[in-house]
Amino acid sequence: MNDIKKLGGELLEHLRHYRNLGVRLAARTTAASGKGSDARNAGAQHLPAGPAHRNPAVTIPRTSLFDEQASVSEDLEKIRADLGDCQRCKLAPTRTNIVFGAGNPHAELMFVGEAPGADEDEQGLPFVGRAGQLLTKIIQAIDMRREDVYICNILKCRPPQNRNPEADEIATCQPFLFRQIAAVRPRVICALGTFGAQTLLRTKEPITRLRGHFIDFYGAKFMATFHPAYLLRNPNEKRKVWEDVQKIRDYLRSFGK
Repeated sequence: MNDIKKLGGELLEHLRHYRNLGVRLAARTTAASGKGSDARNAGAQHLPAGPAHRNPAVTIPRTSLFDEQASVSEDLEKIRADLGDCQRCKLAPTRTNIVFGAGNPHAELMFVGEAPGADEDEQGLPFVGRAGQLLTKIIQAIDMRREDVYICNILKCRPPQNRNPEADEIATCQPFLFRQIAAVRPRVICALGTFGAQTLLRTKEPITRLRGHFIDFYGAKFMATFHPAYLLRNPNEKRKVWEDVQKIRDYLRSFGK
């Protein structure tokens, strides 16, 4: 009973987040059906955070708490406009540029990283430094281009000295991230590193236990893997990432494209 009350409290908290952002809430859950109800069209609507779970094999429901028509009408440009010259958290005074995201707005594959670094903060684009160059090579290795995918981060502003994201900063940026996912509606979401995976899955499990498994995530497939910056420090782990992205490649190819 306590677990049910806790989950209900978390869902209400996220509903308030979206109501404050102007998202119209549905009175009932909406399951994907009819024409176009494959993994992409049944995919992320306006997503609340998934329930906390202990096992990477746990399935997150394919339904949404948010009205389907409200999410369909929203695009990335509107979300960026709503973000504006964001002053919502303590990172605003120290950033140079907001790093919103970049790539194909209708991508089948979406990468979610941790936070911008120095190069990203300077250019206003995600993954353009050394880690970004490695990510580009990873994308190319599965026969895709950067312009084919969509790339963003949990945080839209660089933490000072590239420190880890803090809980209040994640909570502030999180609604915009979920709206990005809902707008893109990817077939696969690939979380790069601990903070990307833990934030989306609402879990404290380490990346070593989360990676390598497909998880059903509101109609999309979710895969966690190591962050490219981690691979620069630990090149012996590249093989594991290669195994992970091969699974993504093979899954996308199964749709015959």
